[in-house]
Amino acid sequence: MTSREGPTDRSEDELLVDELAALARMAGASERIVRLVARMLRKNVHEVDLIVPLPPEETLRHVVRVLEQAGRGIEPTVAEGTADRSTVRGLVSAGIGGLNSVVVTALVSMSGETETDVRLRAAALEGLIRQRAGERTAERLAMALDQPS
Repeated sequence: MTSREGPTDRSEDELLVDELAALARMAGASERIVRLVARMLRKNVHEVDLIVPLPPEETLRHVVRVLEQAGRGIEPTVAEGTADRSTVRGLVSAGIGGLNSVVVTALVSMSGETETDVRLRAAALEGLIRQRAGERTAERLAMALDQPS
C-alpha cells in the first residue's frame, strides 16, 4: 500500500463510525454527537469460512470482483499480504434502504493449487431494531463467492 491510509489500515469500528457520521452530516445532524453514540452501539459480526475451487490468484480477483459489485463508494482494498495470504476489505450497503454500512473483510489463504480458503467477516452497527446486517451480508456474499465466474 502507499502511505495514504486505506480501509484495510483502519479498524472496523472506525470505518463504521465514520460511515454513520457521514450519513448524519448529509441529514444535517450533529456529526460529533452521532460519533459519540455510534461508539456505544453494539456490532453484529458474522464470519463464514469457505473453500473456493479456484487457485489463490483467481480467488483473490473473484473476491475483489464480488465486493466491487456489492460495495458502494469505495473500491475494495487489498492489503499487502504474504505469498500465501491476502486481506481484502470493502464497504457494503445493507439493511432497510441500504442505509446500514457493513465492513466486509476477506482473508484469502492458499490451501492448495486448485482451491483457496476464504474467511469472510462482515460487521455492522446495530441500533434499537436488530437488522442483523453483518450476518445477512456475510451469508449473501458467501453465496456469491461460492459461484466462481
